Amino acid sequence: MIRLDDGNTQFGSAGLPPHADDIFLRGRWKQNLLLQDFVISFKQANRSFRFNSPLGKEKLLLYQFSAQERLGRLFEYRAELLSDDDAIPLDALLGQRVDVELDLSDGGQRFFNAHVSQFTQIGIVGDLFHYQALLRPWPWFLSLTKDCRIYQKLAVPAILQEIFGENGFSDYELQLTQDYRIRDYTVQFNETDFDFISRLMEEEGIYYCFSHTAGKHTLVLCDNYASHSPLNGNPLLPFQPIPGVGGERGKEVVHSWKISKAVNSGCYVHTDYDFKNPRADLIASTPMARDHSHANYEVFDYPGCYEKVAEGENFARSRIEEAQARHERIRGQCDIRHLTSGALFTLKDHPRADQNREYLITEASYLLQADQYRASAQANESEGYQCEFTCIPSNEVFRNRRTTAKPRVEGPQSAVVVGPAGEEIYTDKFGRVKVQFHWDRYGKSDENSSCWVRVAQAWAGKNWGGIQIPRIGQEVIVEFLDGDLDRPIITGRVYNAEQMPPWGLPSNQTQSGILSRSTKGGTAANANAIRFEDKKGEEQLWLHAEKDQLTEVEHDEDKWVGNDRRKTIDHDETSHIKHDRTETVDNDETITIHNNRTERVDHNEAISIGDNRSENVGKNETISIGLNRSEKVGISEEVSIGSNRSVNIGGNKSETIAMAKAETIGLAKALSVGLGYQVTVGAAMNTTVALVQASEIGIDKLTKVGKKYTLTAGEEIELRTGKSVLIMKSDGTIMLKGVDISVVAEGEINVKAQKDIVMKGKNILEN
Repeated sequence: MIRLDDGNTQFGSAGLPPHADDIFLRGRWKQNLLLQDFVISFKQANRSFRFNSPLGKEKLLLYQFSAQERLGRLFEYRAELLSDDDAIPLDALLGQRVDVELDLSDGGQRFFNAHVSQFTQIGIVGDLFHYQALLRPWPWFLSLTKDCRIYQKLAVPAILQEIFGENGFSDYELQLTQDYRIRDYTVQFNETDFDFISRLMEEEGIYYCFSHTAGKHTLVLCDNYASHSPLNGNPLLPFQPIPGVGGERGKEVVHSWKISKAVNSGCYVHTDYDFKNPRADLIASTPMARDHSHANYEVFDYPGCYEKVAEGENFARSRIEEAQARHERIRGQCDIRHLTSGALFTLKDHPRADQNREYLITEASYLLQADQYRASAQANESEGYQCEFTCIPSNEVFRNRRTTAKPRVEGPQSAVVVGPAGEEIYTDKFGRVKVQFHWDRYGKSDENSSCWVRVAQAWAGKNWGGIQIPRIGQEVIVEFLDGDLDRPIITGRVYNAEQMPPWGLPSNQTQSGILSRSTKGGTAANANAIRFEDKKGEEQLWLHAEKDQLTEVEHDEDKWVGNDRRKTIDHDETSHIKHDRTETVDNDETITIHNNRTERVDHNEAISIGDNRSENVGKNETISIGLNRSEKVGISEEVSIGSNRSVNIGGNKSETIAMAKAETIGLAKALSVGLGYQVTVGAAMNTTVALVQASEIGIDKLTKVGKKYTLTAGEEIELRTGKSVLIMKSDGTIMLKGVDISVVAEGEINVKAQKDIVMKGKNILEN
């Protein structure tokens, strides 16, 4: 608060009376203010703190500066400024780097460097014009962005560096001591870049502080005690309950020290589920109980968002360290100008010996104020410096609270299945696919657009169930396990204007079913399908196999057709029945074979025909019987052969006819018997040959007649063997011709002739 010498008019931090808010009233105020002692010396050179900007060192005078710094949080500075220029372009400083320079007791300087995020002209202070600058670090600019993006196969530090670089920032240092897991898939969704990196750091236990030099401030990423350095200058700070007057340099001390301890959770436990190892117990726990009552309360959380127990233990440790980071805290006040958050210091001279140890400064706020700029003012006169800070023992681990919420998706989203160029299906052994989300403007609609995404199927068992792999280009419905964008799962598929249903709607609204598509390069004409038509009176089940159809029935199969059945096979059919086959046709059966037919029966065949049987062979018929053949005809059998018939019997032939046998041969009959031929006729046997009958016997022929043998020829009977000939003609002429003829009789020989008996020879001998 600034009080004018009239004792009545007061100026707040804004530099104006409470009721004066229009800078255009400055003329009237200038006339009424009593400013005899408010003569301005418009110079910063004789001040211990100064404001440096691109406008020049003396363009703006710093008369008040407040600052708030915290580990893992962005600092915020406010500078109250005076100028003799009432028309400084406000855009001239927006976004620019500026410095607040503070002289230290050892003769050095400390800098507060930042960017101007807001520049305001407030009013008038005496003959000067009051401005205010709101100063923030460069990561604050990341809060002005908002994006939806996917990061894959990156650890959090790598993600941070990628975001920093893309936004044009390089003023950062990685003072990290731990190894960070490679995240398979991390999604930024409707988040500012700053919120995104903040929640990632909070999840991993990373925090940050800033270091300042002239014209520059650097973001320092930390995760452990080793990430911090001792306070610049003298890190050994004395405790003295009475502060130095006005922060007199050379006597800077800690003059207020408030110790606080709090009860916190004593154990953190969480678990998760890994579908690649579904029986694994992933529970991880880290206790950190203190030596006080009620120190063992446990926090259980799910899901832990990890797949390995070691990762879960790291996260559990960070979570319990986060809770216990507030176990012991000290709030202090001092006038030490080089004290800064993120630094280590050692306290000395405290009456409690256990307090004289090393600490980490987690928060610090500063106030610098010069109430007047007077011509007669001496250096440091009417200047003030105050500092309040919070610290923890350096053997305690600092972790930020997880205050940045992770976006949660309450409902489903739509995405398109993607994969490598030239592929139509892209999947892994789990049936997972890759997708391109509509909000992902960086994805290339290829195999790198997302992580592998599991696909919900209608039925999923241990090597059984249903499976349909979404194909590239299809639109799918994606939901997220526990609403976590890092854990997508496909729960459905939908049609769109480019992916229409297989059967036109609404004209085919009674049809349902499945129509696949042959791949690769299949068209609408290449598919397997099953379709149900439910229109009343036209019900139909249509089954289509684009190439092969395989049906397996491990036990029985029954088929019933209420009316007709038609089967057309364009090529071959093979039926293999490993046991018996029974076929019953209640009415007629017609089988037409346009070429050849081969039928093989390894054992016996029995054919039973209730009435008649007709068999018509257009050309030749060959019947081969390996052993025996028995043919029985109940009444008559008629065999009609248009031309020739050959019967070849390798062994014997036995033919039994109960009554009569009639054999008619139109032209010729040839009978060839390799060895013996025997015909036995129980009663009579008649053979009739219309023209010629020839019989050829290789060796002997024996004819035995039980009683009478009659041989009748119409014209002539000729018996011939070698040179011997016996000819009997129908006119009664008998000729016996040979070389020698002997007539031998046991009894008498009677020779009678109606005419002459002529005997002629060389000699005729008688007894």
